[in-house]
Parts: sequence; C-alpha cells; structure tokens
Amino acid sequence: MSKPYEVKDGYYGGFGGVFVPPPLVPVLEKIAEAFNRYKEDPEFIAEYDYYMKQYVGKPSPLYFAKNMTEDLGGAKIYLKREDLNHTGAHKINNTIGQAMLAKRMGAKRIIAETGAGQHGVATATVAALFGMECTIYMGEVDTHKQNLNVFRIELLGANVVPVKDGDRDLKAAVDTALMDLVANHDHTFYMLGSAVGPHPYPALVHHFQSIISREAREQILEQEGRLPDAVVACVGGGSNAIGMFSEFIGDPAIKLVGVEPAGLGLGTGEHAAPISTASPGVIHGFKCYLMQDAEGNPAHCYSIASGLDYPGVGPEHSYLRDTGLADYVAIDDFEALDAFRYLSRREGIVPAIESAHAIAHVMKMAPTMRPDQIIVVNLSGRGDKDVGTILESEQIALDRRKQLQNK
Repeated sequence: MSKPYEVKDGYYGGFGGVFVPPPLVPVLEKIAEAFNRYKEDPEFIAEYDYYMKQYVGKPSPLYFAKNMTEDLGGAKIYLKREDLNHTGAHKINNTIGQAMLAKRMGAKRIIAETGAGQHGVATATVAALFGMECTIYMGEVDTHKQNLNVFRIELLGANVVPVKDGDRDLKAAVDTALMDLVANHDHTFYMLGSAVGPHPYPALVHHFQSIISREAREQILEQEGRLPDAVVACVGGGSNAIGMFSEFIGDPAIKLVGVEPAGLGLGTGEHAAPISTASPGVIHGFKCYLMQDAEGNPAHCYSIASGLDYPGVGPEHSYLRDTGLADYVAIDDFEALDAFRYLSRREGIVPAIESAHAIAHVMKMAPTMRPDQIIVVNLSGRGDKDVGTILESEQIALDRRKQLQNK
C-alpha cells in the first residue's frame, strides 16, 4: 500500500532534515545516492532476498496467541515473530541491507551504536559475514545490563567500546559514533540501527524494515482472509514500529499504535516518551519530538529497556503523530515487567523487555475490542538478553521510584 505522503528533501512534514557539521553533508549525500541507486536494482533486491530467506530465516511466523486471546477476551491477538530471526530481533533486516550498501560503496569498516545490544549483535554478524572491520559503541550502563550481548558481539569479532560520557546510555553511544564518522568517513560506514538520524537514514531504515509489514500483511490475509483492526509495536527510536506500520499507513480501517516507555511514570521525568510528553527539537542531525532541558538541549531519559532509552524519536513517527495517522501511548516499567512474565508463562515465549511494552498495551487494549476483531503486535526481539538482569533491573526501578516518592 502506498503511503499518503512523500519524503521531500529528507523531511516528513516539519520533521527530519539534515542538521550536521559541513564535513558530513557530502558523506550523507553519497549514502543517499547509493541507496536510491540500489534499492530498486534487481540484482541488489535478489541478493537481499537471498540473505533474508537463507541466512536470516524469513519470513518470520505470524503466530495466533491462543492462550493470550482466551485469557484477555475481546480481540484475536497475533504475534509477528521477529524474535525468531537469526540474531534474535528485527535488527538484522536492516543490517543486511546496509552492509550490502557499504560493500558497494567501498567501505572497509563499519561502526554502529547500540542500546539493548541487538543492533550491535546484528551489525557484528553482518561484518563477519561480509568480512569487514567493526566497532560498536555502547553506553557503559548498557554494557552491564546487556553483558550477554557484549559477549556475543566480541565473539563475532567486533570491538565493543563502552561510552562513559553523559548518562552513559544510547544517546551517548550515538554521539560517540557520529564523532567517529566525522573523523573516519573516508573508509567507514555508519550503520544506524533505528529510524532516526539525518537524511537518508530514516528512509533507509524504513525501507529495509518494511519487510516486517509486507510479510504480516500477506500472512494475516492468508490466515484470516482480511486485514487487522489494529497494529501495535514498541517505540524507542522507532525502527521495528515503522517496519510494522509501513504497509498499513493511511488505511483508515486500521489503528496504528506505537508504545513508548513511561519508565517510572510520565510525571516523574524518569521516562523516555518524547511523543507523549515533549515538543519538537533537534538531536543527532534531525528534528523530532525531543525531551529537552530549559536550554533546549536533549534531556535525561530513562527506561528499564535499554533499546528504548532515547530522548528523541524517529521523524516519521513524529509526523505520524501530528497527522493522526498513528496513535502513541506509554507503558511504564512495571507494566512491561508484568507482560514479560505473562507472555513467558502463558505462551512459552520470552519477549525482549522492549517488546514487552507493546505486549503490555495489547493486554489493556484487547479486552476493549470485539471477538471478531484482530490485533497484530510486533514481537521485535527475544528476551534471552534480559533474563540475567531482569530481577536486578526491577529492584533498581523500585528503588528509584521510592526515592522519587520520598523527595
């Protein structure tokens, strides 16, 4: 289905653009030129399709969550099982495509940022596959929370650099990766993992992640004979959500819902929900809804989910929010933790804590709908990476909430 809008000069309405140092402008223009050249190239498409099928294991299943549907009453619930992709998340859809572009552009080295570590794992994976040097920047806080993924990244041959600046989180990792790109753009390709950043990255990530909704659309038509009434996905920067929404954008019969992290509560300041609480601003080379301090700089943010812990959001999501083409809600840490345990125990599926935010909203949403209605939710990643730290993270969240309440 064609979208009811176009990206013009890197802008989605008033969001997006290119706000970068002058040395980076020709680098981004070169990436945009290569992307526009190859995205419709039959040889490029055939190679991408080969890796998606034979290496990643696509298409990922669309699973009817029978137990969950019966428990909650109301709408039928289907899970788009991106957690079953090679590397355990949706991120590989994008890194395969970007690695193919990087090779065609003559890059010898790949760099990337990562929060939950899944994009880092997926980037290290394709670097090994295509024989490229790889450096992954990760906030020091996240290296401790996601030490299993740090081990996987290093096992794959990449170098993990813990970032100790700022809040030592995903934003800090992106800052450092961009500085690396400025210094080494002559031989380095920056593999951005989310639908954020300066043009052409949001469009590029959307393109490669749209495979999620193309598959889901075909699968739900095959299984139910019609399209869903609602499509739901968690939103940090927004790559899994924009991929899940892509083929359904602009259909008035389908409600698109993005689920942001409310952290310890939207009123506490300890959250990462810019669409739900913030105003437009500029971060990492693009304009979007952004959590800001009094001077307009990116503000502190927090989520129990490292992959959602980002003060901004993709420009396309910002545009979808303003135009009413998608709705955005927020789920706090404790609701996500409840959903994490619920899906594990009732469906035998351990979700990533990021994906559990979307599951938590579906648990609220489904009982308000009719039994003949359908929800498709993107299970964007598996929870192996979270099980070792989930109890510790929950206690930290409880302690931080008590501290806020006692102030």
